[in-house]
Amino acid sequence: MTGYVVDKVQQHLSSKPTAVPKHYDQFVIAMLGEVEKLNFTQLVIACSVIILAVAIIRGILMFFMRQTLIVMSRHIEYDQKNEVYTHYQKLDASFYKTHSTGDLMNRIAEDVSRVRMYTGPAIMYFINLVALIAFSVINMYRKDPGLTGIVLAPLPILALTIYIANSIIHRKSERVQGLLSDLTTNAQESYSGIRVIKSFVQEKAMFGFFNKNSEEYRKNAIGLAKVEAVYFPSMTLMIGLSTLLTIFIGGNAALHDPHKIGVIVEFVIYINMLTFPVSAIGWVASMTQRASASQKRLNEFLHTEPTIKTPEQPIVKDGQLTGDIVFKNVSFTYSHTGIKALVKFSLTVKQGQKILILGKTGSGKSTVGQLLLRFYDPDEGAITIGGKNVKQIPLQLLRNNISYVPQDVFLFSDTIGNNINFGLQTKAPFEYIKQSAANASIDAEIEELPGKYETAVGERGVTLSGGQKQRISIARALIKQPQIMLFDDCLSAVDTKTENRIITSLQNLLQNKTAILITHRIFTVLNFDQVIIVEDGRIIEQGTHRQLMDMDGYYAELYRLQSETPGKEVMV
Repeated sequence: MTGYVVDKVQQHLSSKPTAVPKHYDQFVIAMLGEVEKLNFTQLVIACSVIILAVAIIRGILMFFMRQTLIVMSRHIEYDQKNEVYTHYQKLDASFYKTHSTGDLMNRIAEDVSRVRMYTGPAIMYFINLVALIAFSVINMYRKDPGLTGIVLAPLPILALTIYIANSIIHRKSERVQGLLSDLTTNAQESYSGIRVIKSFVQEKAMFGFFNKNSEEYRKNAIGLAKVEAVYFPSMTLMIGLSTLLTIFIGGNAALHDPHKIGVIVEFVIYINMLTFPVSAIGWVASMTQRASASQKRLNEFLHTEPTIKTPEQPIVKDGQLTGDIVFKNVSFTYSHTGIKALVKFSLTVKQGQKILILGKTGSGKSTVGQLLLRFYDPDEGAITIGGKNVKQIPLQLLRNNISYVPQDVFLFSDTIGNNINFGLQTKAPFEYIKQSAANASIDAEIEELPGKYETAVGERGVTLSGGQKQRISIARALIKQPQIMLFDDCLSAVDTKTENRIITSLQNLLQNKTAILITHRIFTVLNFDQVIIVEDGRIIEQGTHRQLMDMDGYYAELYRLQSETPGKEVMV
């Protein structure tokens, strides 16, 4: 049998054009000569070993390819998530006023994941299919250029199909990702506000709202799936047409020239080899378009520059910030609402003074604290500490020197001890944590809990009362022991007795420290050096308690109302 094969090969080679190198013919004859020496069993074994060896080599190379590209994509995903998260930390408060948490979460999770699918599997399969297509087409062209051209005729149609489908997929992918962000936001708000939903018996209404968003997402996702459902079979259709053309045209040619039979068989094998790569073109293209839409969404945030930045050449780089705090003709308007919070606001807080800022809701008093911390920058005027403009002080240095207790208390889903220690850059000794809790009048209640300071408080401190959360927040600010303390309506959820204990404790803790207490109620326990009354972003009254009482104005009337209702705080 082997002799017959050699004879046929020699006959075939003798009929080859003279352009074929002689050493090529000699090599093939020599190899077949070696095969002729083997019997049938040995030939089967030899071929089996060769096939097994090739399969093992292919598997090893595929392993290293996947190990390189897939692992690389995971590293890219890791770096990109860190990059997005780090950029989120740099963005200022105004950014978070206009972007929902669900959208932020979807971009750092779902969109980054889609980009990873492109940098890993998509690139891997793209390299694989390009190499395989190039190998197959080159060898087909060498065997029969005319037949190759006919077989590849459907490819222009394939290219047009890919172009049209990719455009549709890209557009629909952007829409689907946007709807997924809305859906995530809806779910996140529902989970965070579950107690409000249940208390107002709005479960059905919220489900209807979520169902509406979910239905919109479903329709668009199905629309995208339909495009892909047409896309992928069309790839197989083109391959099927190529196979039919090969068999039909090649078969007719073989009827006239029996030597063409081997070429036809080889062409069919090559086309079958191309089935997966060409089919994968659609999958890779779809994945690329999805990744493109996701990367575009990521770039929208990554290219967003914070308006509040650390100065490139700060006038001070480290140390403590001391001196008077001065607001000079400060005006500020919230850009996302257009509300004027402060108008020509001027205030001087001497070092070591205790200031009480009173005002109705929406008067602009909380804006004073947010501008001091540079959550925002004033539209006009300047804010200085010790004669240094806060815009020329590094953000980290500025905020490290100010302890801030916001009115919207936030506790992390962690232990009470870690929430208090959050105010420091390093882990504080337990005695410091306990003392800070005692100063905030919360230590006794923490000790009554089963886990004491190791008690987990749940998401946003859901297991604690409003007053307990406020006092833990105060303890978190006190543990820093900075030179400037800023309290923004931080005692609204505690009773009068507890409030007096906290204020009394602060009386001792705030010795030689500058303290600004922002509230809508009058506190009589702490002796304030100045009391400021703010209305519509302007100071309408200013002075000590005695001076304001002598003026017999707004403050005096408010104080008398409080005195007439003993045991209660009178709200502004």
